[in-house]
Amino acid sequence: MATLKTLEVSQAEMATEYLKKILLAPVYDIAIESPLTPCDKISARLGNGNQVFLKREDQQPVHSFKLRGAYTKLSNLPASQRDKGVVAASAGNHAQGLALAAHKLGVTATICMPITTPDIKVDNVRRLGADVRLIGKSFNDAQSASIDIASNEHKTLVHPFDDPDVIAGQGTVAKELLQQNHQLDAVFIPVGGGGLLAGMAVYLKQLRPDIKIIGVEAEDSACLKAALEKGEPTDLEQVGLFADGVAVKRIGQHTFDVIKQYCDDVITVTTDEICAAIKEVFEQTRVIAEPAGALSLAGINKYCQTSQGNEQLAGILSGANMNFHSLRYVSERCELGEQKEAVFAVTIPEEKGSFKRFCQSLGSKVITEFNYRFVGKEQADVFVGVKIGGTQERKALCQKLNEQGFVAIDLTDNELAKLHVRYMVGGPNPNSAQERLFRFEFPEAPGALETFLETLGELWNITLFHYRNHGAAYGQVLAGFEVDNDEQLAFFRHLKALGYKWQEESQNPAFKAFLSK
Repeated sequence: MATLKTLEVSQAEMATEYLKKILLAPVYDIAIESPLTPCDKISARLGNGNQVFLKREDQQPVHSFKLRGAYTKLSNLPASQRDKGVVAASAGNHAQGLALAAHKLGVTATICMPITTPDIKVDNVRRLGADVRLIGKSFNDAQSASIDIASNEHKTLVHPFDDPDVIAGQGTVAKELLQQNHQLDAVFIPVGGGGLLAGMAVYLKQLRPDIKIIGVEAEDSACLKAALEKGEPTDLEQVGLFADGVAVKRIGQHTFDVIKQYCDDVITVTTDEICAAIKEVFEQTRVIAEPAGALSLAGINKYCQTSQGNEQLAGILSGANMNFHSLRYVSERCELGEQKEAVFAVTIPEEKGSFKRFCQSLGSKVITEFNYRFVGKEQADVFVGVKIGGTQERKALCQKLNEQGFVAIDLTDNELAKLHVRYMVGGPNPNSAQERLFRFEFPEAPGALETFLETLGELWNITLFHYRNHGAAYGQVLAGFEVDNDEQLAFFRHLKALGYKWQEESQNPAFKAFLSK
């Protein structure tokens, strides 16, 4: 009994100390009180009386909440330690926050960053005057280097999350949140190393014990989930790098000690679900959240699939330092995450009219992608994307295709298919002597593909077909045909009758190098 009582007193003292640190944190010397944005579009989509709000930490001077913890830590350092400079490891946002905080306080900062860090974050840190050293492929590699530098160069190590002052600085987000809406039912907080979750949870639970605190992790970087299952921080074998801001192999010890006491649940989300959330954030706010920044909304979306509704839900939009080139990937994956698109591998007979019969079997559904390359005389394997209305409709469509004589395999949850195979359907045509290649612009309207197949597909064998819907007025299509020399005049007459803009690409060097014998 004495041991339990001592433990209870220790936990109470820890919570009180954090509360004091949060209330006294001098973050507003450099940070702003970020707005809490009502998300009417998202709330309407979720329905069931739910109201969604986003705490806009993307509006901070470095477009991330990390500035709060970094400045709090530096402000509390003795002058003797400040004079020797500080060092930190970071995937990017802590680096930018620390660099700006150091600049504000006149402190020299050295930042160790993984070589995988997006250029936008590296450039911003250098622009703020910090010495950037790109080391290793993961946060852990950079962290080890920062520890060595701290020892060898007598600098103070500023940990990105596992430090009481940093945790307290991040906790100021919770202080603002309750002032802006004290009636919240649940708060969704992104988790990397756990600094934001720990700081916010210890504050919120002391003032509102009834509020639900839910951590949200990327499925491929779920170090908190692993720690909770084992009962202590544990190393993941590897982490995914898409959500680089939360790509942490091991939860912090200080953060875990707080989180295990005050966090009610942890939700993990897939890459596709994160991409869908990035799209939703943009449609609601016209801000492009970075993957880690959109985690909380992805968690809200997943939570609302099973919740009772009529709740006020807040998510922390923790950052907007998106690498611009990642947008191509996000665009490809967001509708899969929204359960609005499914992708299938379908085997169809290699005969004239089979494409048309396959399209007719899809009914009125919009085809978003169609990849095909002739490989033999008996059957054809097609990679196809289709707009759907949810998981049940996807399963029903797969069953329908198989019942109608096709062999259909659902690849919607197959990472290899979505990441690589969709771009690799093809190879040289073994019978390419009479093959002609054309690029078309299809109007994005119902029946456009069927019109194409009726005009050309039943008269000439289609040897290649690639189409991807990108939401524009016209879709880009690449198609190949077997056209004998004595059929060329008739073929071009049908091309003219089709009425679509086209251009022949039979002599294109890319076609000759990869798709033609």
